[in-house]
Amino acid sequence: MLFNSFIFFVFGSLFFLLFYFIKRSGSRELRWGFLVAASFFFYGWWDWRFLFLILTSGFIDYFGARGIYRYQKQKKLFLILSILGNVGSLAVFKYSGFIAENIDMVLGLAGVKSNLAGDIPEFMLLLPVGISFYTFQSMSYTIDVYRGQMKPTTNVLHFFAYLSLFPQLVAGPIVRATDLLPQLRELRPTSEIERWNGFKLIIIGFFKKVVLADNIAPLVNSGFANIHMTDNGPFWWIVIIGFAFQIYFDFSGYSDIARGLAKWMGLHFRLNFNHPYHSRSLREFWGRWHISLSTWFRDFVYIPLGGSRKGRWNAHVFMWITMVVSGLWHGAAWTFIIWGGLHAFYLSVERVTRWPQALKDLPAGGLVSILITNVLVLVGWVFFRADSVGDAAVILTHMFSWGGEGGFVINDEIRNGLVWLTVSMAIELITFFRIKPHLFVPVKFRRFVDVIYVLLMMLACIYLRGEGNVFIYFQF
Repeated sequence: MLFNSFIFFVFGSLFFLLFYFIKRSGSRELRWGFLVAASFFFYGWWDWRFLFLILTSGFIDYFGARGIYRYQKQKKLFLILSILGNVGSLAVFKYSGFIAENIDMVLGLAGVKSNLAGDIPEFMLLLPVGISFYTFQSMSYTIDVYRGQMKPTTNVLHFFAYLSLFPQLVAGPIVRATDLLPQLRELRPTSEIERWNGFKLIIIGFFKKVVLADNIAPLVNSGFANIHMTDNGPFWWIVIIGFAFQIYFDFSGYSDIARGLAKWMGLHFRLNFNHPYHSRSLREFWGRWHISLSTWFRDFVYIPLGGSRKGRWNAHVFMWITMVVSGLWHGAAWTFIIWGGLHAFYLSVERVTRWPQALKDLPAGGLVSILITNVLVLVGWVFFRADSVGDAAVILTHMFSWGGEGGFVINDEIRNGLVWLTVSMAIELITFFRIKPHLFVPVKFRRFVDVIYVLLMMLACIYLRGEGNVFIYFQF
């Protein structure tokens, strides 16, 4: 069920109407049961068969965490079983085709005929929506119990209310059990200002998605659909900048909607995006982009491997492993692995040379740092968006060959995309320079201006919306 669909509007309206009365009942079990039932309905709307996967993943970690807490001598065994269960489901449903194709390729190079990819059952090639998100969220619960950072819940409804909560179920943010389980235990009443701020987040999220991201999408899609349409360098830089803004507004828009819905429930989700294109280094970029996933990999991969505790060069190795695994998490393709490896290379060079610090005290050094960071990020986005490594190589060749015989391609889709890309860049510039128009309005009129601001975004969502697209991160 898509947030930007009529059926979700109906679902959401009925959910909050019923939730208001159920919340007032005072029964935790009734509240948790309602959240689980509604979330399962939301998730099962795509394909009810996928519910068995989230149930399996959930029960593995629910009982695994209780085993860890009760049987301390065998707790490592329960943790291993939890990780194997979750990673195993990812391997089967997300990576089996990729693994089989690469085995076939290697055997073919050795002169051995093989067709493992063709022998994979069809059901294993259906990627369940959000599987990477809820498996990671479920695993983090078990790991936190293993580390002694929390006690496991003894109520299965309480656990599944945490795991399957529909606002963030299919595309994050990845919410930690240490944050959400206590909030679900005692849902506090919401204030008027919280409900208003939640509504604003929802409208801002829809504006980012359906007005900005969906209107930029045709520019990006037309470019990547025909990589040989032109070898004009500036054209391809604009296409990649378009994708950078498209994926940012698409994904941060989803996160804003999820955070707004959570506020209406009386819950708090942490910020997931913090203007990543304002970053002055790659390290800062990863502290601002998809924060819940970045911190997950830091806390559950990089630090357990050894982090920076085992020496400078080992820290580089651990960071490379973390970033490559992060790339593979995004998709079963070499393009994503290269994207992760490329960012690992960027971070290693940054650690060794300390170039952001070197530029810090120079005239306009901050702006130069931002420019360098964004150029590096844009090169990475080529691999993230391209259909193959070969396509990415062709696009990069176009981008860095400023000559070329092709002209700048203009059609209606590209022209419209350019307009909305310009609007998007203007919005980011306003936030970068911290321009706050409401400060020029007398205090007594600011609430009125706030209402007008939200109303204008609502009208834009209705009358200026682009062609509907599935949220980009649903594929992960």
